[in-house]
Amino acid sequence: MGDWERLRSNLAEFGNVMVAFSGGVDSSFLAWVAHDVLGDRAHAVTAVSPSLAEAEREDCASLAAEWGLRWTEVHTVEMERAAYVANNGDRCYWCKDALMEAMAPLAEATSSTVALGVNTDDLVDHRPGQRAAAERGAVFPLLDAEFSKADVRQWSQRLGLRTWNKPAAPCLASRIPYGTPVTVGALASVGDAEAALRQLGFAELRVRHYGEVARIEVPDEHLADVVAQRTAVVEAVRQAGYRYATLDLEGLRSGNLNSALGLGPTAPLP
Repeated sequence: MGDWERLRSNLAEFGNVMVAFSGGVDSSFLAWVAHDVLGDRAHAVTAVSPSLAEAEREDCASLAAEWGLRWTEVHTVEMERAAYVANNGDRCYWCKDALMEAMAPLAEATSSTVALGVNTDDLVDHRPGQRAAAERGAVFPLLDAEFSKADVRQWSQRLGLRTWNKPAAPCLASRIPYGTPVTVGALASVGDAEAALRQLGFAELRVRHYGEVARIEVPDEHLADVVAQRTAVVEAVRQAGYRYATLDLEGLRSGNLNSALGLGPTAPLP
């Protein structure tokens, strides 16, 4: 179980903290706790780029308003980096490096420590972005206090945070297979397809991008639901720019595309 008092005391020691706030379960919890401990000395910062789904950006704004967070958007330029666009196994490294670069001026101006919502479960997956953030001086308060994903959800529920059961929503670039270049068009197609499918009632899903083919992943218990709504599903995917819609019969798996790097089986979503 995560150490609640240790988390709070560690945040207090930093004095001024800038939380990389994506609106996900972990970063939302960290931003809320930091604000509760430090008030306006805690600053939630959301990175805006083509890889952030519009619905997630809007939710960050809503959460910041609901919780009274000091909140700022910064625009990152990872799409201008050839190493990121090439989409090799280190893509996440260059993404986090761009994030830290964008946050640096704000952090320096207020002598703030940049904090990311990394939890203990993240240590078992391929996460080169953590290395990039650490190299630029970021800290991981949840990890230091031994919070797992389950701990974050449990504490979020206990605190009444509506994000406690929010489905995981990694960046849109994670839907593009390694070796396939990341383009604004591909990211837009993935985002549009996923948004349309959520309108059909699929809260948890991934649309994996394979050129003209959209490979849809949903939890096992919803596979039949996709088939039952296949006409609407196909139309939604085609409207997003795909020619073909396919359903992955293995269901939804976190870090699915990492298997191409020879990193072993992927883990089910928590």
